[in-house]
Amino acid sequence: MKEDVVKEEGWFGETVRTIVYAVLIAMVIRTFAFEPFKIPSESMLPTLKVGDYLFVSKYSYGFSKHSFPFSIGPFDGRLLEDMPERGDVAVFKRPVGEPIDYIKRIIGLPGDKIQMKNGVLYVNGQAVKKTKVDDYVDRDARGNVRRYARYQETLPNGTTYMTLDIVRNSSADNTDVYTVPAGHVFGMGDNRDNSTDSRFLSQVGYIPVENLVGRAEIIFFSLKDETSFLEIWKVPFKTRWDRVFTLLN
Repeated sequence: MKEDVVKEEGWFGETVRTIVYAVLIAMVIRTFAFEPFKIPSESMLPTLKVGDYLFVSKYSYGFSKHSFPFSIGPFDGRLLEDMPERGDVAVFKRPVGEPIDYIKRIIGLPGDKIQMKNGVLYVNGQAVKKTKVDDYVDRDARGNVRRYARYQETLPNGTTYMTLDIVRNSSADNTDVYTVPAGHVFGMGDNRDNSTDSRFLSQVGYIPVENLVGRAEIIFFSLKDETSFLEIWKVPFKTRWDRVFTLLN
């Protein structure tokens, strides 16, 4: 009888240890390797859609306190720092107000001068190449068809990506010159008329390098119509299969 009790206690202890090890391993991976994120807004259309699930590499730019859950890292600054490249899609903690996660494309590096003129992006006084392509056609959550002007931009380093122009000559299509301070970067959404980003200094502004969480690498899953994974019966029919395992950058 005693032997049976010993076996029972051993099984329970082993189960607890396995769970603890699994949690610790998951935390290490999440902190130092990859972290999943879900896209909640349309600010990065057409590159990212609401319901896209991403893996973000935490090691791409080095590590800061924001690499840890709840930004409770035990140090200031950045360890093993590596600056992002122009065109990277990066997750960062918003530097103004509540430090929630934002995702934007890195357009400017320290010392760069960034400006929008008549909807054209200028980097250090030079217009970024902007080519009209086929319109972006999609349906909103209610099933209504939407058609927006779509352009291909090519940054000075050769990185290309698509942007949307929903409203001609909107307030964000013409800006002052932004000079990116040392230790900061400048981020913009690909959906230029529907993105709160570094162009709005009182809401986001320049992004401290310390606030960078990581670089978006791959869309590993995508659900449309704000479907939740908890609605298991809907998942097979609401999955955007053409976006699963789509590489970014």
